[in-house]
Amino acid sequence: MATVCACAGFAAVCGSSLATGATMGMVAIPEMDKYKYNHRLSTGCVAAGGTLGILIPPSIGFVIYGILTQESIGRLFMAGIVPGILLALLFILSIYVQCKLNPEMGPRGESTTWKTKIRSLSGTWGILVLIFIVMGGLYLGIVTPTEAAGVGAFGSFAIALFKGKLGLQGLIQCLIETGKTTAMIFLIIIGANIFSSFLGLARIPMGLADFIAGLALPKIVILMAIILIYVLMGCVMDCYAIMILTVPIIFPVIEALKFDPIWFGVLMVIVLEVGLITPPVGLNVFVLKAAAPNVPLTVIFRGILPFLGAALLLIILLILFPQLALFLPSRM
Repeated sequence: MATVCACAGFAAVCGSSLATGATMGMVAIPEMDKYKYNHRLSTGCVAAGGTLGILIPPSIGFVIYGILTQESIGRLFMAGIVPGILLALLFILSIYVQCKLNPEMGPRGESTTWKTKIRSLSGTWGILVLIFIVMGGLYLGIVTPTEAAGVGAFGSFAIALFKGKLGLQGLIQCLIETGKTTAMIFLIIIGANIFSSFLGLARIPMGLADFIAGLALPKIVILMAIILIYVLMGCVMDCYAIMILTVPIIFPVIEALKFDPIWFGVLMVIVLEVGLITPPVGLNVFVLKAAAPNVPLTVIFRGILPFLGAALLLIILLILFPQLALFLPSRM
């Protein structure tokens, strides 16, 4: 449960599911091994918790969706907060149920006092300050998403200097990694824009939207079909590739069906999250395999199943109660 909470906290300053899964895998799995946790539970919770990186803002997924659809990235970020927290709570509930049914899944460790627990959180103040500044600034309209990114980068740089954990070598490494990540994202966006222009000239999305809107089927049936297609694609493709290939085609359909584009963006990101942990190409699972080389892939995939159930439950709740995603953006 603490690992899921840590994944949620790390996701709030990271934006990448793979980075969240890799980092938490190296930190949490050795600790759970020390207490003889069942490998299905330990690897499953980290792989699933890592997917929060693409949902809890700031999220690369929301940035790409916002660029492709011309929707407000700030509103998308706000829309991801409540579903992200709710998914983390559902993951925690899933862990509770598993350990209640089979206590050997997560044996008890030694007891510690509340004073010790509270004192152990003292090192997290930097992350909390960054979350408050970045997300608070966006919510209150003080900064744009681009300015929030600048504030977040400067804030993390200042905190690292204050803690004395950033030397010249570390700074150079940070700049190199930032350059690589930025180049990767820009290439994705350039490719997405070229592809969108091609589809626009071919009028494929508009034709598909008119065709689907004209079908004598309930809106919810068409939505469920779209979700099923995304889940199946997530089993064999990277989530960002799926988004770039399909959003220019699917988005006009969503508009024609009068679904809220911000709500659909959150729903889409959650469905793509599911793809990160489904076989045969669950990227988060392979990242976890690198962090826990002694655990077979089949064990990790089996450990994922209860968390997949939690993610599917959140999808159902979002369809039934769209305000879970739309409440915060409407108050901005």
